Amino acid sequence: MDVNARLMEKEGFAGLLLRLRGEGITDKMLLTAMEQTPRTLFLSAAHAHAAYSDRLLPIDCGGFAEGGDLVARLLSLADIKPGQRVLDVGTGSGFLGAVAGRMAERVLTIDRYRTLTQLAQQRFQHLGLSNVIARHADGNKAVSGEGMFDRIIVTASFDAMPRHYVDCLAAGGIMLAPIIGADGITRLCRLLKIGSRFEREDLFPVPYSRMIPGLAAAL
Repeated sequence: MDVNARLMEKEGFAGLLLRLRGEGITDKMLLTAMEQTPRTLFLSAAHAHAAYSDRLLPIDCGGFAEGGDLVARLLSLADIKPGQRVLDVGTGSGFLGAVAGRMAERVLTIDRYRTLTQLAQQRFQHLGLSNVIARHADGNKAVSGEGMFDRIIVTASFDAMPRHYVDCLAAGGIMLAPIIGADGITRLCRLLKIGSRFEREDLFPVPYSRMIPGLAAAL
């Protein structure tokens, strides 16, 4: 990374940091993990200048990368702790999975688009994040052979809490998932597992699209 690129990263993160502090997000581990994960590496050169904006930015396969502000809000709500296992459903650019990987013991991120998982894995390797694994998988099905997860973050919407992920949540675990309400608005929901029961909290609107079943045939 050249001097100009490093300067752009530094200035961009400083602006993001101010916005996050204004929202009350001050967790040192989270902010450090974001600072150590250059967002420009997860976007095309054409959109690098907007990497630290709060806008949706296009990525491969017709998808989008959410703004760093939203990624931080999700990870703050997930409250990831060292030693935990995280499932990230909807790899996208891979930025959320990479930041989570600096906080957790292991992160598995899945996406229906092989192109996105391959690009993300290359980025993880470039950053030395050997504990983050990208897998080409159908988000409408349970993840096999992985056991339970302490945190699950879903970035595609469902009509109801996806049961196949609820069943993979460890005791004391937290799941975040966008749910489409009766009013047609997609809101982020936070599910906390306490023993054998669950506490659900409906939060704020999010821009995530409905989960598409199956694996992408060509991409």
